[in-house]
Amino acid sequence: NGCFNFLYYSDECVVELSQTLPQDASTIGEHMKAAFGSSWKKVLYEKQLPEGEVEPGSPALLVISLSALRSLEVLRGLRPLTRECQAAKLFSKHMKVEDQVSFLKNHINIASGTPSRIKKLLDMEVLGLSRLAVIVLDMHTDVKGYSLLSLPQVRDEFWTLYKSYFHQHLVEGDVRICLYGPVTVPPEVKREK
Repeated sequence: NGCFNFLYYSDECVVELSQTLPQDASTIGEHMKAAFGSSWKKVLYEKQLPEGEVEPGSPALLVISLSALRSLEVLRGLRPLTRECQAAKLFSKHMKVEDQVSFLKNHINIASGTPSRIKKLLDMEVLGLSRLAVIVLDMHTDVKGYSLLSLPQVRDEFWTLYKSYFHQHLVEGDVRICLYGPVTVPPEVKREK
């Protein structure tokens, strides 16, 4: 139906963000450190984990954005966490699927991308969800006021991705979700006075 039904989720499934820190691309790294608590360094930063403990191509943190450009902005904000273990760029702009498939054969902690490319890589079974702990829905709006959940084609791609791969993990409490940034009313929704 296109809307989250939070009745399905327990409070533990939603990431609480700091109210003292702004929610923009430059501060997402600090928010994610807090979301992962004392384990952030092992889960998000370190490249070397015990052999066999982590499947290749399985991030602990997945950020879903409106566009490739926005994904890059978010990745710049996460750069302090990706010095040892490079983040996966999961979008189509200037990125071939074959290159992403090759990259996902490595250990990754953080991935950021667009709904259509993330779904494609999940469908191909090269992007894994075995370690996924937090999904960040980047609610940043573009110059026209659209966000991940309001731009028609991207919104539809997101909901297809969500229903196919994330809903059950959230309901079962295996994964937490985070709406990052301002949540706004879509431009096509007119409020009556």
